[in-house]
Amino acid sequence: MDQIVIRGGQRLKGRIPISGAKNAALTLLPCALLTDEPLTLRNLPRLADVDGFGHLLNQLGCSTTIEGSRPEDFGRVMTARTTTLTSTIAPYDIVRKMRASILVLGPLLARAGEATVSLPGGCAIGNRPIDLHLKALEAFGAQIELTSGYVKAVAPGGRLGGGKFTFPVVSVGATENALMAASLAKGTCVLKNAAREPEIVDLCNCLVAMGAHIDGIGTETLTVEGVDRLHGATYRVMADRIEAGSYACAAVITEGDVELVGAKADEMEATLSALRQAGATVEETKTGIRVAMSGRAEPVTLSTAPYPGFATDMQAQFMAMATLGKGASLFTETIFENRYMHVPELARMGCDIDVRGRSAVVRGVDHLVGAPVMATDLRASMSLIIAGLAAEGTTEVNRVYHLDRGYERLEEKLQAVGADIERISAG
Repeated sequence: MDQIVIRGGQRLKGRIPISGAKNAALTLLPCALLTDEPLTLRNLPRLADVDGFGHLLNQLGCSTTIEGSRPEDFGRVMTARTTTLTSTIAPYDIVRKMRASILVLGPLLARAGEATVSLPGGCAIGNRPIDLHLKALEAFGAQIELTSGYVKAVAPGGRLGGGKFTFPVVSVGATENALMAASLAKGTCVLKNAAREPEIVDLCNCLVAMGAHIDGIGTETLTVEGVDRLHGATYRVMADRIEAGSYACAAVITEGDVELVGAKADEMEATLSALRQAGATVEETKTGIRVAMSGRAEPVTLSTAPYPGFATDMQAQFMAMATLGKGASLFTETIFENRYMHVPELARMGCDIDVRGRSAVVRGVDHLVGAPVMATDLRASMSLIIAGLAAEGTTEVNRVYHLDRGYERLEEKLQAVGADIERISAG
């Protein structure tokens, strides 16, 4: 199994290109199931999860072709076409590896009037039920049964009708599934307390480019007027705001100066505000965002929340950044209950972190020491990379397949701005 080896202590300086967003790409790919015409996605990141989702689409009858695969390219172009659905079953052996696979449920139900999808897998960061996905689809007329680890959904008459659903809590995935399902419904579908993440806006814009009728984009109330069919489109995947925030934390902990090329400030305001709270210089440039740091980070107090709040996907990276801060930082995790699994691994490097339920106090230490550490999930993996970049000595990060799910060519990007980092292949 591969590992990443970091010899810490190098200041990061230079430009880092930000790839297409993993979370957006995995939402846009299932849109190919909604039409028999080609959907071309540009700026698609080279990630294990993207490849896995492409394989799932192939199993359902969608053909996929890849362009732009030159070694110097960071983004790829994929054209996906589902002329005919050959299956409406998303099997366990594929879905168990990636939670985002549940997002084929809505499109299959909308296009074929039925879907059988295995309950999902993914990172072990706590209980992430899909009940809101199912309740929203039921509000649009779906009949749903859970049996033998599978969700079986049927649209009576072969097509969903209109309806209204209010999310009791904000759910990004459920909003995405409901939007795709509603796009081909017979009537009007209204979603209240819907997620407002930039990735939701990206999905809405892609669906509109395919001929969907959606009002309220970017707000908590989305109204979808169903259409008889959608057509093909060419669409560019948004930049990855989580990747950008992750490299920003790496710049701060190494007292560096980097430009995040392609990052959009208006899509990551909470992250940039937190960086400024830590004492970093943050400014927009013509091509992205510059983040620079002189001295150690100031203490931060952060609580995760749905967008536009501070993203749970940035909590682990900021925690790593705070380990060499000037004082005590306080983190509160409100989204997932098991998202502090990186803490014991950070402690192996000399971090002082006290977890109390959903809160964690991080007391800055004088220095970190490199050590063998093991990644537990995607964002935890990045927190270990960030700590390793600033640690004395050598850090060996194991289970890097988690990183490969969400960070495109990480070693190359960090090497280009001065990091002493390399991937060592197993065997």
